[in-house]
Amino acid sequence: MFTTVTFLSGIILIVALIQLARIDWATHRLPNLITLPLLAAGLVWAFGTVDDFYIHLLGAALGYGVFWAVEVIYRLIRKRDGLGRGDAKLLAVGGAWCGAWALPIIVLIASLAALAYVLPKSDRQCRIAFGPFLAIGIGIVWLSQQLF
Repeated sequence: MFTTVTFLSGIILIVALIQLARIDWATHRLPNLITLPLLAAGLVWAFGTVDDFYIHLLGAALGYGVFWAVEVIYRLIRKRDGLGRGDAKLLAVGGAWCGAWALPIIVLIASLAALAYVLPKSDRQCRIAFGPFLAIGIGIVWLSQQLF
């Protein structure tokens, strides 16, 4: 059930995710000017509306930390970038808004959406922004948590 606070917070989240997806798709950058306030807003929203705030705080930390580790390990092995720091910050946003337990579902949805986009292409070595797919995953998970 949506409260007024949850409804207004959801509008902020969805509008910001759409804007981040558009920017990342065009520039392969997720600006801190949007990502970091959205992270803070998620923690404030969780603090004021959910009983298990610490799961959301843990989600933010794990979201950033896991993708940061993937970024660093990939660069060490492949000698090139494969995941950006903005993606780590955006997954931290997902953890703040949806909680730690939702992170695997967010990443699964984002990965499946990205695969569905890339697989039909003849050039599978193309460089794509992962942020729009993460935004889809975060939006779907957060909305489903509110509705169910």
